[in-house]
Amino acid sequence: MGFEKQNLDLFLVPSGLFLMFSYPIFLLYRCLHLPHTTVIGFENNDKKAWVDSVMQVDKRDVGTALSVIQSNTSAATFLCSVSLSLSSLIGTWLGSSSKDSIFRSSLIYGDTSGATMSIKYISLLSFFVLAFACFVQLARHFVHANHLISMPYTDIPFENVELAVISGSNFWSLSLRALYFALNLLLWFFGPIPMFVSSIVMVTALYHLDTNTRPLHRHQYPQKEVGVRRTETTMTIQVAA
Repeated sequence: MGFEKQNLDLFLVPSGLFLMFSYPIFLLYRCLHLPHTTVIGFENNDKKAWVDSVMQVDKRDVGTALSVIQSNTSAATFLCSVSLSLSSLIGTWLGSSSKDSIFRSSLIYGDTSGATMSIKYISLLSFFVLAFACFVQLARHFVHANHLISMPYTDIPFENVELAVISGSNFWSLSLRALYFALNLLLWFFGPIPMFVSSIVMVTALYHLDTNTRPLHRHQYPQKEVGVRRTETTMTIQVAA
């Protein structure tokens, strides 16, 4: 029995998926144990400093911070709509696929059977749905941070705002990874060879993009305490009374 082109999917596709699944696990380990070596840890350090600074300013000066959060929420909403639209398109494409499709022609060097095509469609659809769900969670966390920052007469710990902002940022990273994974699976429709090559190129590119070589900046804060906004508000109420 000779080697057939359908057998390429049995070797190259699992190898590509192994690379794509292994790298996020490796990155997660670095983020948890060596955050200063990752861009995610570097950015989270700056975002924590941003939250600390925002929680120290007067309520009348938080407009810029709310604009920053609103811009992130708008971007998440847009990409959420894109992911949902692509999911609907793939679902329609799956329902109307035929044997005359270009992805099932003899030009594709790989397995183009009906079962394999169904796996391709479902896999691609799953990651677009995952990206949609992550973008929704991203928007939820940033909206919550918006409420906490703009809430008047409160002594909410800045750790709560920090948690909301960092959680939203983490969902942003996760949703982008899902889109990268979906792009890789999209190339599988053109054969297992483009998919495997794309996996190697994408993991290599992501490794360089995710690696941080700069030391974490030690942010210096004003002498004003974090809870001073509540103190100032209380003093204003007492004077008014």
